[in-house]
Amino acid sequence: MSVNKYLPHILVLPEDKADSDIANGFLLHPQLNDRSIQILSPAGGWKAVVDKFEKSYVTTMLQHLNRYMVLLIDFDEKEDRFEYINQRIPDNLKSRVFILGIFAEPEDLKKTLKKSFESIGETLAISCANNTSELWEHDLLKHNKPELERMISSVKPFLFNQAR
Repeated sequence: MSVNKYLPHILVLPEDKADSDIANGFLLHPQLNDRSIQILSPAGGWKAVVDKFEKSYVTTMLQHLNRYMVLLIDFDEKEDRFEYINQRIPDNLKSRVFILGIFAEPEDLKKTLKKSFESIGETLAISCANNTSELWEHDLLKHNKPELERMISSVKPFLFNQAR
């Protein structure tokens, strides 16, 4: 399902199929407003995520002020990767672009948790919707905390429907 580009929405640009599967698991949350989020096709590597963002989405983000983006990457245990990517985001878009991912590889998290990628994504959505952080505090995810806090304050109001 595609988003309404005139209403607040978030596009998720995953690095690979594993990241895409995690993002698709996030979509399983019952309170998620599925018209406000779209998972894009995997870019094919973390550098490809950055290149695709710069070539295909910077201009559209300038045109659509209600658009937010998640660049969903594998950090491959590289502590400087976040800063490298963050420097490639134009200053006037930094408040609407979020860099999230697993510190190593998604397969490492899957093996540790003994869960499918989709189940991991759904658990992360539950944490976001319920303001909990159990899974987000895992060693392979805890580096996301500053971005996650920034993202939740920006997108949670339109991303999750209120309980009825």
